[in-house]
Amino acid sequence: MDIILHIGAHLCATTTFHDYLHRNRARLEATGCTVWGPRRTRHGLFAGLLPEDGLSAPRPEAARRALGRIRLNLARSAEAGVRRLIVSDPGMMGSLRANLRLGGLYCGLGERLARLGQAFEGYPTKVVVTLRAPDSYWAAALAWGIVRGHGMPGAAMLTRLSETGRSWRDVLEEVACALPDVPLQVLPFETFGGRPEAQLAAIAPGPAPVQYARDWLNATPRLPELRAWLGRQGAALPTGTGRWQPFSPAQGAALRESYSDDMMWLAGGGGGCARLAVDPNKIPVGQTPPQPDLIRGRRDEQEDRRLAGAG
Repeated sequence: MDIILHIGAHLCATTTFHDYLHRNRARLEATGCTVWGPRRTRHGLFAGLLPEDGLSAPRPEAARRALGRIRLNLARSAEAGVRRLIVSDPGMMGSLRANLRLGGLYCGLGERLARLGQAFEGYPTKVVVTLRAPDSYWAAALAWGIVRGHGMPGAAMLTRLSETGRSWRDVLEEVACALPDVPLQVLPFETFGGRPEAQLAAIAPGPAPVQYARDWLNATPRLPELRAWLGRQGAALPTGTGRWQPFSPAQGAALRESYSDDMMWLAGGGGGCARLAVDPNKIPVGQTPPQPDLIRGRRDEQEDRRLAGAG
């Protein structure tokens, strides 16, 4: 039985993906694929295994019971003939609340994944991470905080988030260190966000159901909704009805530059520890790739409704 650990991240259309998997569970089970989503992992299955907010580590006896519980469920799935098990929950990486409190991406991730690796040890396993441009990710995280009563972020917090030294590359390298023998696949949100059937086809090759593939859930609240939540403080938000971008142009540019560096690193092989997923709907080029125009002027021997001159 193959295990696919889809560990996150938050705010990368994970709720849409979970709903898609849940509503197509009968079709997936008919192909030998079973899904453990948040409906199962957060209702006792992982209880005691991973550190919670404010706790350095779970109690040893609770962790032992969690390991036994997970291994028992794995054995039952294997005996039932399951060939592929997808475990999908961004809570495996940590929490958005902790990210905002600490001002960094999933601090302490290594310990969490080491415990997960121990629970799934003995099964062929692959880890999948969906990531998002940090300026968009942090803007969505701050909007998430507003609708949960955290209020507007101050200038100091925006500076701390824009100048954080922890990038997605650091997160992926920590995943690879915690699970050194487990393949790591990376899905960019900009390519796969809102396309759950493409996500499934990328992480589990084979035909993916198209039913319920365009039901967008838990989208980031836009400016009108944020104003309604903030009340009088909402006057500090920009006008319009689009998405909120709290960072200054310079801060946003710095975050996007960091993301470009991370994506270039992934496209170059990810240092041998991570592999960038390819859009399954894109047709790869053949032996002769296209040559885009990189300079001005016309190509040699290009004809554009022109006749050869006489003589």
